[in-house]
Amino acid sequence: MNRGTNINFVRVNNQIRAEEVRVVGPDGASLGVMKFAEALQKARDAGLDLIEISSKTTPIIVKITDYGRFQYEQKKKLKQTRTRATETKSVQIKISTSEHDLELKAKKISGWLKEKHRVKLDLFLVGRAKYMDKQFLNARLARIFKLITEKHKIADGPKQSPKGLSVIIEHEK
Repeated sequence: MNRGTNINFVRVNNQIRAEEVRVVGPDGASLGVMKFAEALQKARDAGLDLIEISSKTTPIIVKITDYGRFQYEQKKKLKQTRTRATETKSVQIKISTSEHDLELKAKKISGWLKEKHRVKLDLFLVGRAKYMDKQFLNARLARIFKLITEKHKIADGPKQSPKGLSVIIEHEK
């Protein structure tokens, strides 16, 4: 493996290739610029490692710290920076769904939109209802859109689906 191309590779102790380094102490305080051998000796005297923090500066920046702890903190930072994947939640309503039930479903949809999830709203059509006027069916969907409290936009739809009409909505930025 070529270590120069690995983003996660960190130089430690004797792997560091510099004559002079800017040293940061274990408490985060700057210890100044010194020879590499002197910095390595200070790290060993403290029972810690010398870790390269930034190789792009002149002189490079190194820190005296425990390598295991450093790796743990880096993994922790990486986990925090990862974005949470959005899910597509589903809600199903019928033409004859009562206003109260629509309010409950709209409240649930608003909560999901607030959490930045997408919501697939299915207007379930049975039998002859599949052949009803499109304007009437869209008016039924509009009933629930009025009740959603969170700002939203229609991402996809309304489209004919095996269950009836489907609309995908998401949080508006």
